[in-house]
Parts: sequence; structure tokens; C-alpha cells
Amino acid sequence: MTPAAAVPAGHGPGRAPAAAPAELLRRLRTRHAVDPVTHVERVPARAGIPAPWPEWVPEELRAALGRRGVVAPWRHQAEAAELAYAGRHVVVATGTASGKSLAYQLPALATLLADPRATVLYLAPTKALAADQLRAVAGLELDGVRPACHDGDTPRAERDWIRQHSRFVLTNPDMLHHGILPGHAHWSGFLRRLAYVIVDECHTYRGVFGSHVAHVLRRLRRQCAKYGRTPGGPTFVLASATSGDPATAAGRLTGLPVTAVTEDASPRGGVTFALWEPPLLPAEPTSSAGPSSVPPLSSASSAVSSSTSAPVPPSTSAPVSPSTSAPASSSTSAPASSVSVPASPSVSAPASPSALPPGVADLTQVRRSALRETADLLADTVAAGVRTLAFVRSRKGAEVVATAARRALDEAVPGLGGRVAAYRAGYLREERRELERALLHGDLLGLASTSALELGVDLVGLEAVLICGWPGTRASLWQQAGRAGRSGGEALAVLVARDDPLDTYLVHHPEALFGRPVEATVLDPANPYVLAPQLACAAAEAPLTPPDLELFGEGAKEAVDELVAAGALRQRPTGWYWRHRERPEVDLRGEGGAPVCVVEASTGRLLGTVDGGSAHFLIHPGAVYLHQGVSYIVDQLDLADGCALVHAEEPDWSTHARDVTSLSVVSVRSYVDAGPVGLFLGEVDVTSQVVSYQRRRIASGEVIDTRPLDLPARELRTVAVWFTLSPQSLALAGVEPADVPGALHAAEHAAIGLLPLMATCDRWDIGGLSTALHPDTEAPTVFVYDGHPGGAGFAERAYRTAAEWLRATRDAIAECGCEAGCPSCVQSPKCGNGNNPLSKPDAVRVLDVVLANLPSDRPPQQPGPADAPDARLEGGR
Repeated sequence: MTPAAAVPAGHGPGRAPAAAPAELLRRLRTRHAVDPVTHVERVPARAGIPAPWPEWVPEELRAALGRRGVVAPWRHQAEAAELAYAGRHVVVATGTASGKSLAYQLPALATLLADPRATVLYLAPTKALAADQLRAVAGLELDGVRPACHDGDTPRAERDWIRQHSRFVLTNPDMLHHGILPGHAHWSGFLRRLAYVIVDECHTYRGVFGSHVAHVLRRLRRQCAKYGRTPGGPTFVLASATSGDPATAAGRLTGLPVTAVTEDASPRGGVTFALWEPPLLPAEPTSSAGPSSVPPLSSASSAVSSSTSAPVPPSTSAPVSPSTSAPASSSTSAPASSVSVPASPSVSAPASPSALPPGVADLTQVRRSALRETADLLADTVAAGVRTLAFVRSRKGAEVVATAARRALDEAVPGLGGRVAAYRAGYLREERRELERALLHGDLLGLASTSALELGVDLVGLEAVLICGWPGTRASLWQQAGRAGRSGGEALAVLVARDDPLDTYLVHHPEALFGRPVEATVLDPANPYVLAPQLACAAAEAPLTPPDLELFGEGAKEAVDELVAAGALRQRPTGWYWRHRERPEVDLRGEGGAPVCVVEASTGRLLGTVDGGSAHFLIHPGAVYLHQGVSYIVDQLDLADGCALVHAEEPDWSTHARDVTSLSVVSVRSYVDAGPVGLFLGEVDVTSQVVSYQRRRIASGEVIDTRPLDLPARELRTVAVWFTLSPQSLALAGVEPADVPGALHAAEHAAIGLLPLMATCDRWDIGGLSTALHPDTEAPTVFVYDGHPGGAGFAERAYRTAAEWLRATRDAIAECGCEAGCPSCVQSPKCGNGNNPLSKPDAVRVLDVVLANLPSDRPPQQPGPADAPDARLEGGR
């Protein structure tokens, strides 16, 4: 058999592309007078390397796979399947469309066919992926397997049947956490016979979410040990996109030794990958006193402290209180602006050095919106008959792109716009399934989606992928690009840069994207804000014992002692018992509590849901809410009842929430004393409150007005990295005292924008604050903090790579072609101060001072007892 004869599992032949990728790209490039493409990378096609079927694969399974076109496994599939069938925990970490599903299907299904009592549990991070895998397994039509999905969309009438009769249950970590483990006694028969646990797309379990899932898996292992007939428990088989050190990450996730299979032996079609920078719009004169200037929200706008906040979760009680949510990590889906609470109310900052006198025209240039550019490209590809998927960062952005593309297509060919739709979380189950079906069957030619369709869903026939903005990691970039060409044909991928420091840096530094290894998955199961609530959940399921503490790892004993002291657990000779009748409520995904329902007031129709952490930003009173291209205005937000009432309206303006933020240092974990510069890592308290929203003209971006809001404040204790500088060092570098606030503010914005280059996060995961004199440091300071309770590992990564991170930040600012600062370097879409004050040249001088004094190889110092709580070290004083 030749390599070309083998077809990866789940992939059949696809139709020929409407146009070769190179020709399609050539057509798209002609839409602007100035070529928007900064780089084209050609990823060549690759032949596959097949392997013989393992001897233990039954003929019935081979025949079923053969009917789907799978005549033999690829070498990496066979290798991973052999390890799993032998009882070794394994992670297969290969590229998109490499057929990872066959690597776990072979041992799992072979075992189910050989042992009529065995069961398999499959975990997916999204419902769409679980539904796709259900179609694949059910399509094999194997007797006695009885696969079924058990998630929040499953009707209650079906759940009892699934628990009693299904032998291949597909679910997600949320249902495992909220439903299966709390009801483990009802699932005892299934858990007793559990042979395999499949963890699909495990690279998505990072940060706080990944840390929670790590403990959910430990809780699952604990119940399997209680009920199971296999001494070592079930075998874990994990599937991951290509990632750095997958064995270590999988071991941290499961708490088990894991063997990695990383050599991808599948065939791959060629990919033409273009980096696309939208063109500059014509310069338009604006007056500093004109209507488009951003009005200050309060006196805080002129304070020395400027902030760029991550959305902060609502204040909550202790994480283990019954019926009280644990501190939830902030949502990343709500781009929020912030205005800081002044660090020192008696000190005010001067105006921005680039500010102009009233009435003086300022010729400013900005780039065309990435959303508008993506919408036009989507319309062009659909018009050319090319099946295209556009990835957009936010739910609102996906709606905007789909709506704009539909309108453009209907203007060109009436009715063609109906072949474009949006796909995102928050849709009802029926809407999501219909969209998936329409795309698979070709009824839809274009889809604008959030990352909900990034993972594993088998979208055969897609020929082009548009990626609106850097997705946060190289792993996600290649995962999204790999959605096209899954049938082995040629594909086109286009990364459309946002007007953002990191995006601009990447499209002009292709070496940072291509030919570099993907990032390692970052998670921290020892995070006390994760560990304590998870131990409480475990105790509510069954009393904790000393061996259980070893299972949960580092910090477990200390966390249990704190739970006892807080009155959540009671210690007995036989273990630690949960003291309350209600279970602890813990949100795995850190979305700020229960979803808020969006209801049309006139009809009572449920339109969708918004996670609790985003509600303050997306559905505050007066907000514009988009659903499948239809605009609604929010009339009322009832946070207590979790309901927002809306009415349909088509305004000519959009809404943008703004919040105020303050920060205080709690303790210092580690520091570097570098003379006039100090670098710190420690705990901080962040308080944030959405206080107003702007209405802006859709056509021009002109600010119509700013309207106040009355929403509760949210508090967050998290981890931050910060650096301080002495006033003398700034003066020697040529930064005048009056320009210090703008210099620090600009450096803070750019540093936040570039941190995702070092850590597996995006700028919505993190926040920042800069001030010319912070009361806790008594020095000019720039803070960057994790937007998750207890931290998510991003600040630690920034601290460890500070020299490299800040060097890239400095280069991005210096290399930008603008004169006074723009969204591509120092302006931030999250800034509630209206990006004022900002000083681009002085930001470069600030970072030059930091880099000149901060050694790249100096080990961090641990604070001693005398100075542990004090951030006012000599460095930066």
C-alpha cells in the first residue's frame, strides 16, 4: 500500500478547491492600492507514513473503519494506540487533522468489543467537539457500544438511560464536575468498569481552567479507585495539538506519568499562509477640542495613575461556602476599558506631551479595522465559491463580521448573504447544531466563529481560514489554520492583524511565528484559589483521607488546614468531612458565576446567554447586544436573577463599557534589586467597577456621549509582576518629570500587548496599572497582573522572562512608524483614560533604563521575614 492510499480517521475525500490558494490570495491582494500582505509562508505538502494494524484490533472494528475510508493507521496513531492498549498513559501531540481520534478510538473501542462490561469516558472542552465525536463513533455502528453525549444540553429524560446503558459516554469537564462526580453513587457501575479516560484537546486546559480540570481528574481517579476493579485505575489517553513538552503538561494535568507521541506521520496538504496588515486610512484632521475627543469620566482621568484592566470577577465569599461561588476568574470575552482610581489624589498629572492646543488640527492616521477587513475578505472568498471559516476573538466581533459580510454579498448578489452566518457560545443548542450541519453539508459557504470551532470538529471541505487578530498562542494559530484543507487539499490561511502592538510586531517579524516551537501549556494545580475549593468538592463527595492529600499534591495539607480553620471541614479520626448540607459551588471556567439569560422583553423569547463575568461589560443597561445579525438594546440587567431584558432596535451607534481600577500590594514573593530598577513578583489586590459606557457612531467612531452606570464593584486578589524606577534614573535618561506619567502609561500598554508573546495568554487575560508615584512602592511603577483569582501563571512567566519580554516591548515601540503613538504600539483598546497621557519616545527611554540595569541571568532574590511584605526595596528608589 502506498502512503497516499491511507486516509486519516474521520476524513474522506473532499471536493477540489474553487481556486488555488496562491491565485485566490493574488485576487484578494488587489483589493487595496497598497499591498496589505507583509509575508507569505509556504508550508509544503507532506506524504504520510502508514503502519500495520495492531494485532489486537478486532476484525469488526477494522471493517467499520474501512467503510469510512481508513485502510490503515498512520504510524503515530498505531504507536499511541499500542501504548494505551498496554495500559500506559499516553498523550498524542501532533498537528491539526493528523487523525488523533483514531489513536484513542482503537484501544477504547477494541476493549469495549472484547469486554462487554467495560466502559469509556470521553472529555471534550466544548459541546461542539463532543457532538462531532459522537457522530464519528456512532457512525461506526458497532454492536453494544451505545455511545451517548451527557452534557448540559442532554434532556433529563435521557440521562438515566445514558448512566445505566451507555458504555461510551461523551461529556465535558463541567458536567463531570457538576453532575457525575457529585452523583458518583449513581454512576458506580459505570466507574467500576471504567477502562479508559480520553481527554481530547488537552492543550486547551491551561491557566485557572486547566488547574481546575487537573483536580477534577484527580477527583475522578479517587472515585475510580473506590469503585474500580482495576488496581491502577483507568488508562488515560490524551490528545493535544502540537505543544511544547506535552508529556510534562499532560502529567501535571492528570497527576500521572505520561508518555508522549509527537512524531506526526499523517499526510498534509500544502498551506499558503499570508500575514495581512490592513492599510492605513486617509489622515483626517481632528481638533483637540472637537466632538471626537474622548471626554474624561471623572477627575481620575487626570490622575498620575493610569490603568488597563482585565475584567475582574464579582466579589464573593470564601470559596468553600455552600451555595456561594468560588472566586471566579475573569472572562476574556469582554474587551473592557478602565479609568484608574488615583494613586494619590493630591497629585495630578500634566497633559499628554503630544496634546495640542484647542482648535489646532492633528493629522492622525489609524489602520482599517481588522473586523471590517475580515468581513470584506470573507465576502470576497464566499463570492468566489470558496468555503471559508473566519475566526474572530469575541462573540460581538463574530456577529459584526458575519453581518457585514452578509450585507456586502447581498448588495452584489441578492440572496448570497444567506450563505454566511455567525457561530459562537451563547446560542441555543438547536441553533448550534443547525449551523454545524449547514456548514458540513455546504448550505453555508462562510462562517464567522469564535474559538468554539477551533477544536477538532471535522469540517471537511473548508478551503480557506481567516484569523482576525493574533489568537494568543502559536498553538491556537496553527490549530485554527488547520481547519482548512483537512481533506488533504491545498488551503489558504490569512492572519489579519489588529491595530495592536503584538499583531503589528508579528506581521513584521514572521520569524516569531514560523519555524519556532509552539508554547508549553501553563497550569498550576497548586494555586490555593483552585486547590481549596476543589478539596472542598472532593470532601463533599466523600471524606478526605491522608492518601487523598497525596493524590491532590503540593499544598493540599495546608489547604485542608485552612478549610478546617474556616469551618468548612471537620476533622475526625477517619478523615476530613464537609460540614454543610449544600455542595460548594465552584466555577471551573472562571466566568464569574452563572450565565445571565438574555430575554426579549416583548415576547419572553430566550435569545441566548452571557457568562456572569462578562455581563457587566456586554449587557449592562443601554448596551447594544447582537444575535445572528439582529441588534437589541438592553433595557434592564438583573444580576440577582441572572436575566437581561432587551428590545430589538437598529441604532447607528455601538456601546463600550468603561471601568475604574485600583491596586494595592499585598506581599512580595521574589525580587531583583538592579540598582535604580527593581523587578518584583507578588500578590496584589485589584478592585474594579464598571462605571459608565460610551456610545460611538458606527460609521466614524465619534464619541456621542458617556453615560453613567451603577453596577457593583468586583474585587480580585491575584499575582502581579511590576518594575520600579528611581526618579533620578528617569531624569538622566531625558524623561522630564512632567512626562513620566505618559512614559509609564505607554510602556504599560505595550508591555501588556507583548506579554502573550512569552506566556500562553492574551491581553484580555491580563491587566495593568502605571503611576508616577504608587503609595506601596513610593516610586514610578508599572504593574501587570493576572486577571484570575490567585493568578494563572502569566505574571510568573513575565517575571522569569522579563528581559526578553521588555526587549520585545521596547523594539515594538521603537520600530513602529508612527510619530506620537498609535494602536500598533502604545495605544490600548482597553484604556479607560482615553489613551491619555501617552508619550511614545519617553516609553522607549523608560524601557532603555530598565533593560540597561536588569540583568538577564541574575537569579531572583527571595524576601526575608523582615522585608517580605514590603515592596519598597532599594531598587527603583
